[in-house]
Amino acid sequence: MNAGTGGRLWERVAPLPLTVEGYDLTRLEAEFSMGFTRVTTEIALRGGGHEGRGEDVSYDATEHDALHAAGPVLPLAGRWTVESFCAHVAAQPQWPAPPVWEPSRLYRNWGYESAALDLALRQAGAPLHEVLGVTPRALRFVNSLGVGEPPSAEPVTRRRALYPDLRFKLDATASWDRALVAELAATGAVDVVDFKGHYGQEVPDVAALARMYGLVLEAFPDALLEDPHDLPEITALVAPHGGRVSYDAPVHTAADVEALPLPPRLVNVKPSRTGGLRALSEVYGHCEARGIGMYGGGQGELGVGRGQIQLLAALVHPDTPNDVAPSPFNLPTPPPGLPTSPLDPAPDATGFRRRP
Repeated sequence: MNAGTGGRLWERVAPLPLTVEGYDLTRLEAEFSMGFTRVTTEIALRGGGHEGRGEDVSYDATEHDALHAAGPVLPLAGRWTVESFCAHVAAQPQWPAPPVWEPSRLYRNWGYESAALDLALRQAGAPLHEVLGVTPRALRFVNSLGVGEPPSAEPVTRRRALYPDLRFKLDATASWDRALVAELAATGAVDVVDFKGHYGQEVPDVAALARMYGLVLEAFPDALLEDPHDLPEITALVAPHGGRVSYDAPVHTAADVEALPLPPRLVNVKPSRTGGLRALSEVYGHCEARGIGMYGGGQGELGVGRGQIQLLAALVHPDTPNDVAPSPFNLPTPPPGLPTSPLDPAPDATGFRRRP
């Protein structure tokens, strides 16, 4: 970890001057390996001959359709600092209709704020790492993946046939059996097992879930255990492995990290889930001050947002299993020739962006 880097993010970028003359919206779409069509929106703020870009990663496609139907109607033009613009845009009616899922408000706000930071830095003629006073480092990443229902190791083996050194964060379900777990473990390529125990999903068969936990805990003795279910039967199984527990879904703010059910060794910090630059900086600073490790997480970014979270990970926590693989790894079959881990941070000469 680059000590103290994340915690000083807000204090370094908040005073940057920013001129906004207008903005545009671009709809992005791709088929994902988990069997759904991912839609996101790129937000491009314009000013002073420059363009700053961010990405709204809200998950409901109809909400993106509504955003584009309304068009760029928010009153964002003016002379600001990054801090005053962030306060202004947060107070605007960003949603033509209320979102299906309340956290989506955070994701859209992140899109505007990250675009503002990119534009302010470009207008200042500086890259983010220069403003933070740190050199980005080569970035370790993993491919986050579900293995289907009924589950099969085939999505993993298909990717490893193309990319033999690729490592994984796998979504575990109660339907995993001993044979599948053994096959996945034999790859030696699983760094994180994600139980998705904090999304409010009903557990229809606690006994089956507990059996799966037992298999995973035995077969993957070195993997991080992300978002274990907060159920008495599961907590009893996971407690002896507490040094491997990490959390993702509950983490929006520094206070959320403090309130986690078990003391984490690491947390998965998804910048868009914090909703903004100040909240992200506070999460970074809280973890840095308490010696809690971090790894980055993505939310299916299709455009500029993926490079932005890769750049943040390269600045703050480059050496952990960052769930920020290049976007094409989310396709049903990734094409050949993709960048491999560790990833060159490749910061653009100015702005908050990686080079294409």
